[in-house]
Amino acid sequence: MRFYTNLHPHYCGIDLYARMLFVCILDQQGDTLVHQKIAADPSALQAFIEPCQNNIVVGVECMHCWYRLSTWCRHQGIDFVLGHALYMKAIHGGKAKNDKIDSYKIAKLLRGGNFPIAYEFPETMRATRNLLRRRNRLVKYSGGLKAHVKNTASQYNLPDLNKYNLRYKSNRASVRDFFPDAMVQTSVNLDLDLAAYFDQELTKVERKFKKHAQDLNGREFRVLKTVP
Repeated sequence: MRFYTNLHPHYCGIDLYARMLFVCILDQQGDTLVHQKIAADPSALQAFIEPCQNNIVVGVECMHCWYRLSTWCRHQGIDFVLGHALYMKAIHGGKAKNDKIDSYKIAKLLRGGNFPIAYEFPETMRATRNLLRRRNRLVKYSGGLKAHVKNTASQYNLPDLNKYNLRYKSNRASVRDFFPDAMVQTSVNLDLDLAAYFDQELTKVERKFKKHAQDLNGREFRVLKTVP
């Protein structure tokens, strides 16, 4: 676990949501200068931070909305720190918890040198990582469809389907009429049709990844390969 220990005259903790922010700014002595809910709008945030913009660090928890704030801080020349969500929960977890309290705790952790740092993924690679993650979920879902076909055979005490690797289209055709009950067969055919559709769409995505990978430099490609 790494902590952010740089010293600043001001520390800004933000509890981040899609449509609003709860902002807390502390000075070096720990006194609260600003503690207020605002719209998730760059101009509104700029108004709060501008008086101390050149002497402030902004910290947020690693949640799904942090990309836009990281980019905004970089464009404004403001130090930005991304907090590790799991470690932050272990450090400041408590019974009293709401947006206002969380933003204050983030600012306090920054000021005290106890803010656990998460890896801030490069801006140019974030969309690629998100698409890779989505592909992973869809591949798992497709695998679940194939597993359901085999489980259905067990449920109705039919011969084992393990000899059929449903990853291959030719093997899927062999179980299209495997189940004697028409309703059960309809359910299985639904699994097979959906799996075929996922294969078709995932192939398009994988072609896009391969083309994109050819355009990456060596360092970016190594980062990309860290995603399972």
